[in-house]
Amino acid sequence: MARRKRKNQEEVSGSGNWLTTFSDLMSLLLTFFILLFSMSNVSEAKFSSASQSIQKALTGETGGSTILDEAGISNLDTGNEIGVNEEETNDIPQQVTKMYEEAMAIIESEGIGDQISVSSDQDGVYLDIQESILFDSGQAQISEIGQETLNSLTKLLESSDNDIIVEGFTDNVPMNSVKYPSNWELSADRAMSVVRYLVEKNNIEPSRMSGRGYGEFNPVVPNDTPENRAKNRRVNIVLVYQPEEEFE
Repeated sequence: MARRKRKNQEEVSGSGNWLTTFSDLMSLLLTFFILLFSMSNVSEAKFSSASQSIQKALTGETGGSTILDEAGISNLDTGNEIGVNEEETNDIPQQVTKMYEEAMAIIESEGIGDQISVSSDQDGVYLDIQESILFDSGQAQISEIGQETLNSLTKLLESSDNDIIVEGFTDNVPMNSVKYPSNWELSADRAMSVVRYLVEKNNIEPSRMSGRGYGEFNPVVPNDTPENRAKNRRVNIVLVYQPEEEFE
């Protein structure tokens, strides 16, 4: 009987060991949050929410909102909630947005939406035309289909006084001919062919126009498949963003 009683006493005395483990765990969690705070830049409100949540955990209280509910998912490096600066990063000027909308409307009305892709950023609006529409392979003479496409852009290009830059791009397949010793010359000649056509045939003001050749060095996708190389062979007509005061 004495042995059984002693054994029961040991079991009772050992039943509280989990409290020691729990206490250690809470201490480690508290240390962890303190370290996070020391390495971050958080607002006073977020710190208060975190403190309250830790206090509830330590005292065993349940219910109510959590840190994520009250403060939102945050970036501890900056202290900014995800999505807060979304409008700040979207810094496309209103004039560019208007140009983009006008370009889309005209291209749709001309029925050439399948030939030109339109995009924009803070520098202007980009009209992307694939090589297969404008040129034969390895050539810089504009095809009949290409001429029709460029003619369809006349209304759009005349709708503003913005400068226009024509950019030529190729894939990374080496070019080595008497006329074009490299892709540099081919891309530049293609850009200038479009510039001359728009000026001479569509009467676009020459002072607004310029051309650039980028060769193979600005691909939009890796040159690792025939399909991707075709996407990289292109001409961009850029409607350059110019603040309205520049026209005054």
